[in-house]
Amino acid sequence: MQHPTAPIPVGVLGATGTVGQRFVTLLAVHPWFVLHALGASPRSAGRPYAQAVNWKQTTPIPAAVRDVVVRECVPEAFRECTIVFSGLDADVAGDIEAAFRAADLAVFSNAKNFRRDPHVPLIVPLVNTAHLAMIPQQQAQFTPPLARGFIVTNANCSTTGYVVPLHALERAFGPLEAVLVTTLQAISGAGYPGVPSLDIIDNVVPYIAGEEEKIEWETLKILGGLSRADASSPGGAGALAFDMHAAHPLRVSAACNRVPVIDGHTECVSVRFARRPPPSPQQVREALAAFAPDAQALGCPSAPRRTIVVHEEPDRPQPRLDRYYQDGAGVSVGRVRQCAVLDIKFVVLANNVSIGAATSSIINAEVAVLKNVVKY
Repeated sequence: MQHPTAPIPVGVLGATGTVGQRFVTLLAVHPWFVLHALGASPRSAGRPYAQAVNWKQTTPIPAAVRDVVVRECVPEAFRECTIVFSGLDADVAGDIEAAFRAADLAVFSNAKNFRRDPHVPLIVPLVNTAHLAMIPQQQAQFTPPLARGFIVTNANCSTTGYVVPLHALERAFGPLEAVLVTTLQAISGAGYPGVPSLDIIDNVVPYIAGEEEKIEWETLKILGGLSRADASSPGGAGALAFDMHAAHPLRVSAACNRVPVIDGHTECVSVRFARRPPPSPQQVREALAAFAPDAQALGCPSAPRRTIVVHEEPDRPQPRLDRYYQDGAGVSVGRVRQCAVLDIKFVVLANNVSIGAATSSIINAEVAVLKNVVKY
């Protein structure tokens, strides 16, 4: 597999939003991708990006895009793009992303709209890039079949962080059969302007609408495999289907909380293994530290050097100390110990605006380029 020898033109939908700004920040310095088009709502279209955006990143607006004129989110304005990244809000993402796919454009989306689609991969790039094998079947659903267009989604930011160590544990010790996860989620996960200050300062909000259901369902699609379906499946007999971890049923229970932290989702996780006896805490630490995903082996430039950093300190990981390590592309795990109810428990920290959002989409695109899923 060869790395691209020429720049690949890309676009960003929802470029003025919180996730879109992170896409712009990362893509402005990407070694393969070059920002060619920025899209936003009609009220922003026609204005230079620096005037259209309410910039909320900790680094300045990249000089290369300050004067780029924002376009409407219509396929005709992105025809010269090989890849389109979507940071659109879910209330508008569905129809727009579908139109871009129908126009034979490759879409890598951070939105939730197509995550449950039986032909759309839901990919955490440090876990299940093999699910890109579903793309030809997705393209074949159209008449005529699409040659280049498709949609790939990344997962919810809270799901993304903790499925990385879960996958590492399943690879090392066999299937899990039960997972309990309690999240402490940063306010940036709610977008901008997000949670009102009077609701979150000096407080913990023990409810995030739809979040627990997303974690419980997405985990099964991500950690499950691809199998050949029977005649009752959406694609018919012999079609590929996401098996939802059916070979080894997995029960997931999530409890989600919003906490007064700006960036970085912390998650307290307990797991039970199907294999008995279960691994020891030390075996789990070693397996997590040794884990290396396909994205790293392929040489994806945005993949972290160390996928999982295992902390030995009794009070780590912490958002303020650990969320920006490797520019937020990896996952931190600490407090690995025995669980008196299940088998093993530990704490996970993931940067929700990096690996939990834009960084995941960008690594997904890098993998797709290296696997020749993206035609350029």
